[in-house]
Order: sequence, then structure tokens, then C-alpha cells
Amino acid sequence: MTPRHAFRVVLVVFAAVTVQGTIVLDLRIGGVHPDVMVLLPVAAGLAGGPAQGATVGFWTGLVADLFLPTPFGLSALVGTMVGFAAGATTAALDRTVWWVPPLTALVGSAVYELAYPLLGAVLGQPQMLHVPLAGIVVLVGIVNAALAIPAVRVVAWALPEASAEGAPPSSSTVVGWR
Repeated sequence: MTPRHAFRVVLVVFAAVTVQGTIVLDLRIGGVHPDVMVLLPVAAGLAGGPAQGATVGFWTGLVADLFLPTPFGLSALVGTMVGFAAGATTAALDRTVWWVPPLTALVGSAVYELAYPLLGAVLGQPQMLHVPLAGIVVLVGIVNAALAIPAVRVVAWALPEASAEGAPPSSSTVVGWR
């Protein structure tokens, strides 16, 4: 990754953290708020493939962990797994089809929101399972599905183009970017 692309990824993560901390936390439905930080690894997996999804998921998770009272690194671990899975499971799909990013964001967000408290409980934080998990999964999944196409476009802008034969589709082909 070139310094230019690294700067773009940092800019996208900073923007997502800012939006999450200033706007999204105040948007609550039934005591549950959306989580746009979960969307970045999924979008990176769609735009750049499994390796890019895992990398963005790790760094996004580390940044999110700075603001959470849970075990440090938990968000990074789950983000890495979800970003990789989003890229790997959609590798054989035509990613330019309009419904692939929203469906992937819905499923990826649900997996993230389920894996996070389960792994937290395994790591000695059983209170993480005492939350309205169904409401969180539904709300985060639906909101992230609605934001998936613009998120993939923004993340595709930040990531370097894939150059190898058989690599994931370039950002110019992901959901009609450019």
C-alpha cells in the first residue's frame, strides 16, 4: 500500500470514528444505536478482497477499541475475521450487482455483532451477553445494509487498485464506482 492509499484509509477511518462518536451514538431506537465502524471491514472486503478486508478490519477495530470499555483488541480480532470473510465469500460473485453489498453488509454486520459478545464472554467478560442482542443485530444490520453502497465506494477510493490476475475486482467495477 502506498503512502497515498494509507493516508486515504486513515482519513476514511477517522471520518467513520468522527461520525460514529458525534452523530450515530445519539441515534437510538429502543436503546440501541447503529455502528458504522462495523461496516468498514465489510466494505473493504468487498472493494479489495479478503486481505484488504482483514487489514482494514484490524486497524478499524484497534481504533474502535480505544473508545470501548471491553478487552483491548477484541474489536480488532472480530473486524479482521469479518473483513476477511466478506472478501472471501464474495470473491466468486459479481460484485457489481446492486444487492451484493447490502446483503453482505447485513450478514457481515450480524456476524460481527454476534461474534463480539460471544468472544468477549470467552475472554472473561460474561456481562457482554447481557445486552439486547437481537435488537442490536437487527438494527446494525439494517442500517449498515442501507449504507453499504456508499461505504464500498468510499473505501474503494481509499484502497489501491488490484493488479494481479484473478485478484478481486478493481474499485472501478465495484458497485459502479467512478
